[in-house]
Amino acid sequence: MNRFEGQVAVVTGASRGIGLAIASRLVSEGARVCITARKPEGLAQALETLAPLGEGAAIAVAGRADDPDHQVDVLDQTIAAFGRLDVFINNTGINPTYGTLMEIDDGSARKIMDVNVLAALGWVRRARERGLGVERPGAVVNIASIAGLHPSPGIAYYGVSKAALIGLTMQLAAELGPTIRVNAVAPAVVKTKFAAALYEENEAEVAASYILGRLGEPEDIAGAVAFLASADAACMTGQTLLIDGGVSLRSGLG
Repeated sequence: MNRFEGQVAVVTGASRGIGLAIASRLVSEGARVCITARKPEGLAQALETLAPLGEGAAIAVAGRADDPDHQVDVLDQTIAAFGRLDVFINNTGINPTYGTLMEIDDGSARKIMDVNVLAALGWVRRARERGLGVERPGAVVNIASIAGLHPSPGIAYYGVSKAALIGLTMQLAAELGPTIRVNAVAPAVVKTKFAAALYEENEAEVAASYILGRLGEPEDIAGAVAFLASADAACMTGQTLLIDGGVSLRSGLG
């Protein structure tokens, strides 16, 4: 499959886990990509992973996702290297605190919203300013979470931020159509370093609550994101695709 032949994508938070799996999937289907993350070392390792999939198909730019100057730098370097921008994947997300809404401090709450929601909006604004959706239809995919669809004990404010990201997805879709489609995916627990605290000590017990009997893998999310970003989803916008292994069927909270 070469659904992304001739297309260029930016994937944020892509030094490992879901972001790197998405970048790998896009490159394997013909795209050229720019990956971003905070740490240059992690990005260097990610580029080594991507190199066998396509010679010269990936570049990396390190920086903070919520830094407007970094956003401008990433987009400018992407266009300088590859000449265009067709797909944008908002994958960066943080959750520096656990607990209830009554316990979270204001500083942590603001940081979560800045990175998980406001940065996503900033990226899309700047991508559009630099030609996303001009020469051919553009696509944005936001990585939300099942935590944004129902109460999520222990990660309460993270869930609030992902609910906001789902709302942002719908609003952007309404504003940017017909030239840019905007969709989201909402994974349940995926086996990544980011989510390790949710399953690492009792993976079998957690997985038992899933209809499919297993937790998600980064590649599961990458496949869904590639679909939404491709022409195969040309008639979809403003949608959030739940990827939960069936856990919401048992909880009744899908």
